[in-house]
Amino acid sequence: MLSSASRRISQRGLSRNLLQWRATHSRASLNAVSEQDLAHFSTILEPSSILSTLPPVASPAAELDPFNQDWMGKYRGNASTVLKPKSTQQVSEIVKWCYEKRIGIVPQGGNTGLVGGSVPIKDEVVLSLANMTQVRSFDPISGILIADAGCILQSLTDYITPHHHIMPLDLGAKGSCQIGGNVATNAGGLRLLRYGSLHGSVLGLEVVLPDGTILDQLTALRKDNTGYDLKQLFIGAEGTLGIITGVSILTPPAPQASNNVILALPHFDNVLPLYQVVKRELSEILSAFEFIDRTAYELAVKHGQGRALSDEDIEGASCFVLVETSGGRREHDEEKLNTLLENLMEADKPLINTGVLSQSPAQFSSLWALREGVTEAVSKEGKAYKYDISVPLHTFKECVDTTREHLKSNGLLKEGAVRHVLGYGHVGDGNLHLNVVADAYTQEIQDALEPFIYELVQSHRGSVSAEHGIGAMKTHALHYSKSDVSIAWMKKIKELFDPRGIMNPGKVLE
Repeated sequence: MLSSASRRISQRGLSRNLLQWRATHSRASLNAVSEQDLAHFSTILEPSSILSTLPPVASPAAELDPFNQDWMGKYRGNASTVLKPKSTQQVSEIVKWCYEKRIGIVPQGGNTGLVGGSVPIKDEVVLSLANMTQVRSFDPISGILIADAGCILQSLTDYITPHHHIMPLDLGAKGSCQIGGNVATNAGGLRLLRYGSLHGSVLGLEVVLPDGTILDQLTALRKDNTGYDLKQLFIGAEGTLGIITGVSILTPPAPQASNNVILALPHFDNVLPLYQVVKRELSEILSAFEFIDRTAYELAVKHGQGRALSDEDIEGASCFVLVETSGGRREHDEEKLNTLLENLMEADKPLINTGVLSQSPAQFSSLWALREGVTEAVSKEGKAYKYDISVPLHTFKECVDTTREHLKSNGLLKEGAVRHVLGYGHVGDGNLHLNVVADAYTQEIQDALEPFIYELVQSHRGSVSAEHGIGAMKTHALHYSKSDVSIAWMKKIKELFDPRGIMNPGKVLE
């Protein structure tokens, strides 16, 4: 474990106040939006597509609040102007002007992120993709979907469902997040175990570069081995290299049968042996294996996300696992699941206390609602410090317990400060969501958590961001997961694409 002395040194050198965001080296030369700029934007966009506190538009400041702050209320900027283009050409014209005038741009999708990546740090212009909602094409034979970046993930799911396809990613925020933002942040979610990451699913992108040039790589080809695969640079770049305006993505066929089961485990130590058994017995139909600790489960139940198990069922359980299957024939899948449950319950040393298999579509949805509802439940309980980390599977509980004990030793695990420390996540891809729920965001709690958690992750050779991205929250923590050489080359790429530093300034790189 890390020595207290090393933690004190690191805290003095590296801790950051989230409420006072640092400016990057490039922002010193950026300009705020002026009335002259607003007049030019008015020649590109219709009046309903512009919000601004500047005259002559003079929108009430409250109308800009949803764009100036994240949904958690943790990050807040001071943009005077929000632009909502309806076409790639309009985006290009706006960006070209901003490049010439050195105006910072924050591309914004559904603003559902957790690291402050989609809100202004200062007074940059917000470019919202919310009006770009057209499905450009869908081929039901190949499953290739081409859509505007502003399309809501759930809307795309609804669009392709009649064609017996599904989106390759599923997120708790699917009702408000946008596909362009999903790609820009390389969102993971609940289906990554089965369908892989967006680096594999995305076939092509249309991107407006920092000088306004339109990079059209919106291919519908599954195989294209002609040199550098430029689209990969924009997947996960969080809008720092350009603005994604169109996405070509491969959608998998919808499973003919889906089932799920929630299992109560007496000890966390049983999770990995259980995962091995489940993978072996369910094989090709396994599509999700989600871990929820007892605290996360109880908060979800407390805040109305459903009750998957009876009080008797959860007695003696320290954590829970939600298993989903997706296959081609219901009878075959149910037989596999029932055999799995029988073998688990009849084992000489059972890995589970009990389990509940969904018996209807409504129950299937309710079990998933419990898992997906943890994020909302945490937000209802208090102010959440969220750490989305990749660590070895066997260290999930250790990371949660070590963080809890660290806060306790600092006198912060008490009424009026930290209420809960909990963990849940995707066992299938080693992604732990470590959440600390407090009464309020305070500098004392912040300093206790960072860099402590990042050092803990580094000690396990993990990643400080598994799927949420770096945003504004973790720019100072990038070196815990990336080498100096890696960061230096990331900066060279940023400088090559965006020499004036106008694209989402202050995000990803310091």
